[in-house]
Amino acid sequence: MRSEAAPQLGGLERFASAGKGRGLRARRRFAVGELLFSCPAYVAVLTVSERGGHCDGCFARKEGLSKCGRCKQAFYCNVECQKEDWPMHKLECASMCTFGQNWHPSETVRLTARILAKQKTHPERTQSEKLFGVKEFESHLDKLDNEKRELIQNDIAALHHFYSKHLDCPDNAALVVLFAQVNCNGFTIEDEELSHLGSAIFPDVALMNHSCCPNVIVTYKGTLAEVRAVREIEPGEEIFSSYIDLLYPTEDRNDRLRDSYFFSCDCRECTTKEKDKEKLEICKLNDPPSAETVKDMIKYARNVIEEFRRAKQYKYILCLTLTPLIELLEICELSLDKMGAVFEDSNVYMLHMMYQAMGVCLYMQDWEGALCYGQKIIRPYSKHYPSYSLNVASMWLKLGRLYMALENRTAGVKALKRAIAIMEVAHGKDHPYILEIKKELEDH
Repeated sequence: MRSEAAPQLGGLERFASAGKGRGLRARRRFAVGELLFSCPAYVAVLTVSERGGHCDGCFARKEGLSKCGRCKQAFYCNVECQKEDWPMHKLECASMCTFGQNWHPSETVRLTARILAKQKTHPERTQSEKLFGVKEFESHLDKLDNEKRELIQNDIAALHHFYSKHLDCPDNAALVVLFAQVNCNGFTIEDEELSHLGSAIFPDVALMNHSCCPNVIVTYKGTLAEVRAVREIEPGEEIFSSYIDLLYPTEDRNDRLRDSYFFSCDCRECTTKEKDKEKLEICKLNDPPSAETVKDMIKYARNVIEEFRRAKQYKYILCLTLTPLIELLEICELSLDKMGAVFEDSNVYMLHMMYQAMGVCLYMQDWEGALCYGQKIIRPYSKHYPSYSLNVASMWLKLGRLYMALENRTAGVKALKRAIAIMEVAHGKDHPYILEIKKELEDH
């Protein structure tokens, strides 16, 4: 595609990126913290666990929301939000009334149902598709293994089960393509502490290619995605975001990219692997562990991380009773003890388990335990993550709130200000989250 004929948005243009397919590049200079563009959600769904605390329409967090009079499960800021969301909510409203507690489609199914409804009511290009249309999304259908295809078929079955009375579905082949597109191009909306709020489709944001050395960051203001520069961007430079958590070493990052997005990264960080040694730091002992011992411990760490993820997802956090949470904390502590014989505390696998342990302590309202883990995490986080990382900002924010809860105002103010300094670049200085944190500082 020649640049002069390319679709443009402000100082940006869509172009053919060598070796990467479609991409987005700058036509002018952007400074650190500058907003490149914003994109309203094509469709979005609030996660079920956040209903009542956030508006189902705009995702605003507030008290005193009004519930839907029919299903009594969706909540809204006001009549305007409810009316605006009705074309999407009506897909679920009657179904929730019919199925009651047995209504449990996944967020992917809910999101896909809304895409189908949107495509029927708005066949023309939307404000979310100025540069890139939903129908242009890559599906990577030829790269799906049998397990992924089976999961898609399960989602298709759930779509028919929960939505058949209110949605005209295309044939199975078309649905396979659509679910594959959603899996590769969907976004997770998170709050200021990186807690999951919901899922959404942002077509123009999906145009950006991945790099483990991103020059922009994506944040959310309700159901609006905002893209800001995290380093200076020159005219002609491609715009890169990160699709994954950047804490982990090169091999782990590329395993995740291949599994979820079907490509390997060739950015500077992946080519040089210059941060891997620090990320996999080994204990400094008189008798250092052998290469085989280190290799075995890395394998153990990866396995326990996966086992913990499954336990957390399917058994423990769903019921949130005290006994399972204590068992979950014991898994973390035992893993940390075992890995600690080989790894330094700054090793990313140690940090991963510390972060999980901190999360369990927060669920149990063990503020001192959570603070202890957070204090161990923050310094290596600041070293391993890029500048203006949301992961670092959220950790400072959690620490600040914990200090305040434990009446250590001096440390709390310092930590919250560190969070704000990062967030003002990533979110913009007028973001509601920043205003809320500043109010917390005033109130204390």
